[in-house]
Amino acid sequence: MTHLTALALALFLDALVGDPRWLPHPVRGMGKLIASLDRRWNNGTKRKAKGVAALVVVLAVVYGLSALAVAAGYAVSLYVGVAVESVLIFTAIATKSLAVAAEEVRRPLEAGDLSKARQALSMIVGRDTERLDEAGITRACIETVAENTSDGITAPLFYAAIGGAPLALLYRAVNTCDSMIGYKNEKYREFGWAAARFDDVLNYVPARLTALVMVLVFGGRRLRAALAILFRDARRHPSPNSGWLEAAMAGLLGVQLGGTNTYGGLVSVRPTLGDAVVPLCPAHIRRAVAIMIGTVLVFAFLLWIGGMIVAMASAWGESARAL
Repeated sequence: MTHLTALALALFLDALVGDPRWLPHPVRGMGKLIASLDRRWNNGTKRKAKGVAALVVVLAVVYGLSALAVAAGYAVSLYVGVAVESVLIFTAIATKSLAVAAEEVRRPLEAGDLSKARQALSMIVGRDTERLDEAGITRACIETVAENTSDGITAPLFYAAIGGAPLALLYRAVNTCDSMIGYKNEKYREFGWAAARFDDVLNYVPARLTALVMVLVFGGRRLRAALAILFRDARRHPSPNSGWLEAAMAGLLGVQLGGTNTYGGLVSVRPTLGDAVVPLCPAHIRRAVAIMIGTVLVFAFLLWIGGMIVAMASAWGESARAL
């Protein structure tokens, strides 16, 4: 029950303040630790083993510190413990900041300022943005919103419901490791192997649950088509998890995602997801953000209901044993 209460408060805090730059953020600390280990250990031989060790160090530090902070809070009082836990969970999710970042792309795009839209987009994607046209900018923004619905919001909420703030931050640490060192290039193929694989494992269930919630809640008249696209196209994506979110969003919007991207000047051709029922336009970004926010709220509600059922069943079981 304390985890569920903290989860609800965390969502309220995120809606209220988002991710202000002045606020100390655990993810920045994770990034500094990962970067330090990268500089020290990502060299010479046995890089895969060093990468595993680096991941273990990061997870031990993050989980240990967050668990100590939560325990200290509950040692003071139940209310302080819930407050500490809610703040920590709040730092692991990014609903408002993702919505704001997407809107910062959409507004100049609708105004015809492609240069400003590309600049805003470059802050949230890894692909090259300098030559993207309106459709390319729109597609990149929608794909990022879709992918991060799970990566940055529902997955940490899922683990918060199971194990509170420490488990939510542990997931966030794995996801941060993956985003920093989980590349398949020469430098990180071995060193980032463990981070990339563990991120795939941890996000396996949340990604699929999120995609199903997304389609079932927002399918409407396109429900059958969106479900068909989800199960047809999800596995086409190079990522075992991101494809589920992007295929779901493509099906709901009636657009086609995926295709050719450029990273550091290198062209990457990916399979397309969805059918181009309508051409991509900036208005689809607004719709994608609305779907993201609605999906998060429904997902959190389902977690809360599920947690309540488990708590009531546990209490009933204890009462039955006492009798």
